[in-house]
Amino acid sequence: MKADPRGTDFRTPGTATGGKTVPTVPPAPKAAPRTTVDVTALLERGRTLATPVLRAAVDRLAPPMDTVAAYHFGWIDAQGRPADGDGGKAVRPALAVLSAEVTGAAPETGVPGAVAVELVHNFSLLHDDLMDGDEQRRHRDTVWKVHGPAQAILVGDALFALANEVLLELGTVEAGRATRRLTKASRALIDGQAQDISYEHRDRVSVEECLEMEGNKTGALLACASSIGAVLGGADEHTADTLEKYGYHLGLAFQAVDDLLGIWGDPESTGKQTWSDLRQRKKSLPVVAALAAQGTASERLGEILTADAEASDFANFSEEEFAARAALIEEAGGREWTADEARRQHTIAIEALDAVDMPDRVRDRFTALADFVVVRKR
Repeated sequence: MKADPRGTDFRTPGTATGGKTVPTVPPAPKAAPRTTVDVTALLERGRTLATPVLRAAVDRLAPPMDTVAAYHFGWIDAQGRPADGDGGKAVRPALAVLSAEVTGAAPETGVPGAVAVELVHNFSLLHDDLMDGDEQRRHRDTVWKVHGPAQAILVGDALFALANEVLLELGTVEAGRATRRLTKASRALIDGQAQDISYEHRDRVSVEECLEMEGNKTGALLACASSIGAVLGGADEHTADTLEKYGYHLGLAFQAVDDLLGIWGDPESTGKQTWSDLRQRKKSLPVVAALAAQGTASERLGEILTADAEASDFANFSEEEFAARAALIEEAGGREWTADEARRQHTIAIEALDAVDMPDRVRDRFTALADFVVVRKR
């Protein structure tokens, strides 16, 4: 077995599982018995509290940006008719309102933070879809496909500006602290997207580089979501920083699962094409882990991916060709290693909560949300 640069052994599926297929999404981690939490209700609470304020913020946009944004959020269809579209998992709003309860404040205290984080998140989605050429999100055409690239850029910019406005108009010291944390997270998110794009044009990316990129692109905003409600509730810096640590590692677990779904996810569940990340030549964790593993499958994968970068007909590759690349990634151990990494990051996130004094019911909800992240299918 070949040890990877971060110290965890790579294992081929045949060695570790007796030849059985490694699951796309890691199984739920074992944990001590605790109060049962209805995660669906927890996510719905965040969505229900945040949506009216989010819609009011979007209504401030000048036409046609207000309509384009409403389409992106799933509130209307492409013809402008009311719709009940998939608005996403709502993990970030759930975390923001939950974090307010760490301080003893009502969950509503975290709503401006939930809305601000959701606005930044969707700013990034609008721009990412355009940069990546993704034509589908949440089971329907993306904004740039329906309304054009210019509108995708403008609406994304507008949502970013609204995020800061929603916080700063509170006019409190806590709002200023929350805005600083959101601004820092936003800058890291943009850094991560820049790294992600640059990696697509490189033959090799190290595991450390990939984790740094994903920590910026996904971990930073989830870290902010996990602390921003507490900051608005008056939490001290230690509490806010510790909750950010939880959210950062939760973000790395979240992205590791996303990377698995980006290759092996069911399009009916993910709303994206089969082999989505392979089509975009993304250097996601399964890919970089497989390339770092060495061995026959790893070497063959490296040769193929190098040739792909120079192929003029890459966009016309068949399903079978992408399936063959996915098989090599799995054979080299990239799939299993990424599943293990999701579980490892999940554990670090949960352990971070031990440093914060909070009601047991709040702690159980943070833990349940972390469990949800590593067992989801979309």
